[in-house]
Amino acid sequence: MALRDHIMALDIPLPSREELPEDLQKYFSVCDKKLGMVPNVLAAYSHDAEQLRTFSRFYNALMFGESGLSHLEREMIAVVVSSQNHCFYCLTAHGAAVREYSGDPALGELMVMNFRAAELSPRHGAMLHFAAKLTLHCDEIDEPDRQALRDAGFSEKDIWDIANVAAFYNMTNRVASAVDMQPNKEYHGKHRVPTAKS
Repeated sequence: MALRDHIMALDIPLPSREELPEDLQKYFSVCDKKLGMVPNVLAAYSHDAEQLRTFSRFYNALMFGESGLSHLEREMIAVVVSSQNHCFYCLTAHGAAVREYSGDPALGELMVMNFRAAELSPRHGAMLHFAAKLTLHCDEIDEPDRQALRDAGFSEKDIWDIANVAAFYNMTNRVASAVDMQPNKEYHGKHRVPTAKS
């Protein structure tokens, strides 16, 4: 069965690259250079320039800003949250990112399918169990859950960042599922061959 080739199921007209404001044209050009594509989530948001700017600023601050969390750890959270929510778009896109940052295709698959089956460090285990609980049972988060993160070596600011990354992907998962957003086909083949870890 072929993958669906639409960006999203909603029939919202999306502007051409030339119709975007200049700052967003430049942003999409940066995506082309860095990723070889414009992620479909950005294309979908392009119908509303201010929403796209806000979404992109928050995404970049969470995923690439100063933090005690590594880029890999932030992507692991994204995938585990998306796995709990069964979000095809985010599992595909961020599963590729876990494979890239870790150099380990098997780790990417474990995060997608069942992170509990992975041989995780105590730090990563605590982080991902917290993210999964926040996704499935946010009303049950209490002080012992936060203390487990402290015991695993996370600072108070790190706990804030874990919560914000997990919450952000809970939002994007729900939007992607609501509009049947499809991942770029390029993600499926990316970083499937093991690479030497730095």
